Amino acid sequence: MAFRGWKRLLLMGRQNTFARAWRSRRGGPSLRWKRCCHWSAGKSLDPEVRAFLEENTEVTSSGHLTPEIRLRLLTPRCRFWREKPDLWPYGDPFWAIYWPGGQALSRYILDNPCVVKGRSVLDLGSGCGATAIAAVMSGASQVLANDIDPIAGMAMILNCELNHLNPFPITIKNIINSEAGNWDLIVLGDMFYDEQLADGLHHWLRKCIRIQQTEVLIGDPGRHQFLSHSIRSQLHKVIEYSLPEYTRQENNGLTSSIVWSYQPSNSLGNC
Repeated sequence: MAFRGWKRLLLMGRQNTFARAWRSRRGGPSLRWKRCCHWSAGKSLDPEVRAFLEENTEVTSSGHLTPEIRLRLLTPRCRFWREKPDLWPYGDPFWAIYWPGGQALSRYILDNPCVVKGRSVLDLGSGCGATAIAAVMSGASQVLANDIDPIAGMAMILNCELNHLNPFPITIKNIINSEAGNWDLIVLGDMFYDEQLADGLHHWLRKCIRIQQTEVLIGDPGRHQFLSHSIRSQLHKVIEYSLPEYTRQENNGLTSSIVWSYQPSNSLGNC
């Protein structure tokens, strides 16, 4: 099955392995970089992994909602778009897709920099790091990107370099169910693809809001698992974006993506 076929399975919701890793309290894949749970500015990348990622991804700024941001992604011109997924030597490259929920969050932050300016931001399930990059570009005082995949962390550093940014701190572990961090804003996109994971997210985000008065923004293109979850009734729609044609084609015809606020009393307007 080629990569495109594998991606289609993801869009159908068959992300069981990845979801189990997020549901785990410990989380994280068992790679040889397992102990490298935190990156900060100045930390070097494994030269072999860097070379592999640079060879097997394409730098692009087109086909998505944020042409201001350049990213290394898997595209139809990449070798592994056609190769069998089991030939990819690392964990499934979820980070190599710019998912629609993340696109909407990043676009919203770039268009409304006051949402993050001077504030501390946690990008949960950061993937390619686009939303964290948008937060840095828009003046956030502190940004932490979080993902469970060490290779995603390395890809984020490469994407920071592409956008002439110093790498922001990156933590590689499952922080869901951990103590509520003192963040002004938590952003997460495309995370509601599994019911148990969604339940864990709902509980943890609610705790962050209750204890730290954290604001929460969620990006999602309207997947069934999200729309049918109980959290949906506690969200307010902030803005909806029409997706570019390329993103529509690569996401089974999804036509738009929405940013939701998980604080009913919050009024996040245009700046």
